[in-house]
Amino acid sequence: MNANDGQLTPASIPIVDFSKFLSNSSTHRQQTIEEIFQACHNVGFLYLSNHGIPTSVIEQAFEQSRIFFELPLAQKQQIAWSSEHSNCGYIGIERERLNEAQPGDLKEAFNITKENLLETNGYPPDATLWPSGYPLFRQTIADFFELCSATAAHIFQAFASALSLPESYFVERHQTQDYTLRLLNYPSLNRLPKSGQLRAGAHSDYGSLTLLFQNSIGGLEVRNTQGNWIAAPAIPDTILINIGDLMERWSNDVFQSTRHRVRLPDLKQKQQNRYSIAFFCQPDAEVDIVCLPTCQSKTNPAKYPSVKSGDYLLSRLQATY
Repeated sequence: MNANDGQLTPASIPIVDFSKFLSNSSTHRQQTIEEIFQACHNVGFLYLSNHGIPTSVIEQAFEQSRIFFELPLAQKQQIAWSSEHSNCGYIGIERERLNEAQPGDLKEAFNITKENLLETNGYPPDATLWPSGYPLFRQTIADFFELCSATAAHIFQAFASALSLPESYFVERHQTQDYTLRLLNYPSLNRLPKSGQLRAGAHSDYGSLTLLFQNSIGGLEVRNTQGNWIAAPAIPDTILINIGDLMERWSNDVFQSTRHRVRLPDLKQKQQNRYSIAFFCQPDAEVDIVCLPTCQSKTNPAKYPSVKSGDYLLSRLQATY
């Protein structure tokens, strides 16, 4: 398939109709697999339409996210992020530096992982990093986590087929669902930013796959192959998905982990909050990320040494905070 055949956004990020992959038509499935391959190989980002997560559910998640971030700071700090080993809880403004060379990001976040992972990371069974007194928030976000997990599994099946692997290859290496659902708020700007400061510094994601949901306030930018920053706005009824570092290493750069950032708002949007929700997928901690057999040859040998998924994530988080 010619990479220019698909529908393109102004930012040249393809839009892929995922219902064709989910259908029973082998022709439609193969067409979608080819479109996904081209997008992951050439851009590292794509918009997924007809992905299976109802719009109403996404809107509910955003509404609960807004309610959380409007809580008093002292209440949010009661469930503050404290360790890269758990990577859970509230993260205050400027606490994180996605671009290690620049000041802290002008955003706040709340990280959620599967509760069974909290126990393995040293938390007692009754521990919680949820705000007390907000059961609807907890239920809504927990349900949304499960929907994102199911959608990611289908995308991993498409990725495997695109790389000429058994369809279950990546699903089998994400059995623990070591995923992080991150609620994000980029508050309105009421003071002059520091030199080089952004809402989110330029970075690539760490894991295998990211699902991103955005509100209508723009700002996300993706660096294209020419080194230019291009806008990646919210498109109704789509999820923006992108490749992470470990998928790039796995595929020997066949799939691209593309750097991206959230720029400062223009004057019109300066007084508006920007909300987004990111769902980060990480392979099981003990999985060795070794170059896939279908992505190497005598003329194209493996470019990266083997690394355990968990070790790589820990090293990146330690550099970020």
